[in-house]
Amino acid sequence: MSALIAYLSLAASAFVAATVFPLQSEAVLVGLMLAGEQPVWALVLVASVANTAGSVVNWWLGGVIHRYRDRRWFPASPEALARAEGWYRRWGHWSLMLSWAPIIGDPLTVIAGVLREPLWRFLILVALAKTGRYVTLALITLGLT
Repeated sequence: MSALIAYLSLAASAFVAATVFPLQSEAVLVGLMLAGEQPVWALVLVASVANTAGSVVNWWLGGVIHRYRDRRWFPASPEALARAEGWYRRWGHWSLMLSWAPIIGDPLTVIAGVLREPLWRFLILVALAKTGRYVTLALITLGLT
């Protein structure tokens, strides 16, 4: 596989996985690591940057979509939105350190946008969380080979 295709495939899967679409980029990363054709640090970097960029899309959508919260087609009920906002307000911006987690990570990044979390702080926390996940996965994979 050419290096460009490998990096683009990883970036696409990591980007989409960070949005509300159900996709796992971890399998792509591990597969590319096991193939051994690209340096692990480069794969982790590409996955981390693309996954963080996907989360920025969620943050942006949260900032835009909040004005439509009273519409019938809005994807969350007022009660569910209030619960998520309450949880985020209780734990604050530090809850973004869980943005890597399945099920809760993507909604957290959307709620951060709804609640107008500053982009600079959002980027720092989400990048740390996402990179930490990929580094941990790489270390585990390298330890198993």
